[in-house]
Amino acid sequence: MAMRLIKSDRTIQALKPGTKRLTDGAGLYLLPFSKGDNHYWRFDYTYESKRKTLSIGVYPETGLALAREKADAARASVARGEDPSSLRKEVKQSISKKVDAEKRAKRGESPLGSFEEVARRWVDTKRHGWTEGYGHVVLRRLQMHVFPLVGYAQLKDISPKMMLDAFRKVEACGHLDTANRLREISSQVFRFAIAEGLDLRDPCADISDALKKPIVRHRSAITNPEQLGQLLRAIDEYSGSFLVRCALQLLPHLMLRSSELRMAEWKEIDLDNRLWYIPAERMKGPKISKMGKPPHLVPLSTQAVSVFEDLFELTGRTGLVFPSQGRLGRCMSENTLNVALRAMGFDSSIVTSHGFRATARTLLVEVLRIDESIVEMQLAHSVKDALGTAYNRTQFIHQRLEMMQSWSDYLEDLKHNRAKIVHPTLPKFTPVTDRLKVFEKRREEIAT
Repeated sequence: MAMRLIKSDRTIQALKPGTKRLTDGAGLYLLPFSKGDNHYWRFDYTYESKRKTLSIGVYPETGLALAREKADAARASVARGEDPSSLRKEVKQSISKKVDAEKRAKRGESPLGSFEEVARRWVDTKRHGWTEGYGHVVLRRLQMHVFPLVGYAQLKDISPKMMLDAFRKVEACGHLDTANRLREISSQVFRFAIAEGLDLRDPCADISDALKKPIVRHRSAITNPEQLGQLLRAIDEYSGSFLVRCALQLLPHLMLRSSELRMAEWKEIDLDNRLWYIPAERMKGPKISKMGKPPHLVPLSTQAVSVFEDLFELTGRTGLVFPSQGRLGRCMSENTLNVALRAMGFDSSIVTSHGFRATARTLLVEVLRIDESIVEMQLAHSVKDALGTAYNRTQFIHQRLEMMQSWSDYLEDLKHNRAKIVHPTLPKFTPVTDRLKVFEKRREEIAT
């Protein structure tokens, strides 16, 4: 095969417009005056029985000698069974990745394909189905305990031992539950990457038995009626913030999680009909499962309404029932209520703000003899019957309206040291029927 057919660069420089192709042999040729005054080098070759063309430069930046050198390298690649075009793409991709990595490093970002980069994308993907607080907690745990150790490592290079070392550092500090939760979170990051097409396996699956299991401890709650009466009296005598005292007064009566109470908005509360409609998205659980669900109904006893009326005089124009002091547009912080309980002398081993739910759950069933299904429904728990189907949350409305007043009356008995007084049957009071009609009408409006 004839080669080196072009005598010198002078031959190229002497070309006139209209010249079609100048061949150097063995697949190398020049396209003169292509796209204007430029001359383009091309190299034709056969790979896996397919004819292909490789661009190898523009004259004069790529002179005759350099063009022949590039063509020789391409021929050698074909002889080795490699495709020069594919090799060039790989080199370009490698350079692009290197440049991108340098740019990300300058911005303080982790490399593409690293644990941190994939984990942050996983969090962004899942965030729409989480509450804002939970999303913050997940990312914060990764930032504190996992990113510093394996954040910049490529997922394919991370071994079970590397992940175990990160979790055991947390475990060594006595945070067994956090260590196990980090393993679960990290495992989801790897499974997310596998779903995206990365060829790897989840190293966290191999270390589930290598971590100490935390002892399950339920949140402290008072279930002794006499001790509960002491707490209720202490709350009434609390000398701190008026808002905090009102929140603590309401918690025992409403059977809500502290977050659901703290984030309350006045537009949700109908004091005239003594009803509170908490939007489904504010309730505990995945956001996605709540789409289309009606709000959670909280009947308000006369005692609860009285506290809300006092609050309305102070915060009724703010939109929030319990606005934060010093943080405009924010609600009371999550630690405020527990701090107040400690200030009153009630240790965390005795009671927590969340524990009032367990208090109500226990005493309503064991002392007031309320049907367990009604209590569970008011607690917004998933209640199942013998066939395993979840009860419709719109059931038992009448019973729940009466139960909440009966519960508040019982708390009043305890607070005034009338612990021997028990309400064996649910009281009948006139407003129930009217309030039930209001609820049904409101539920139909929301449904449409």
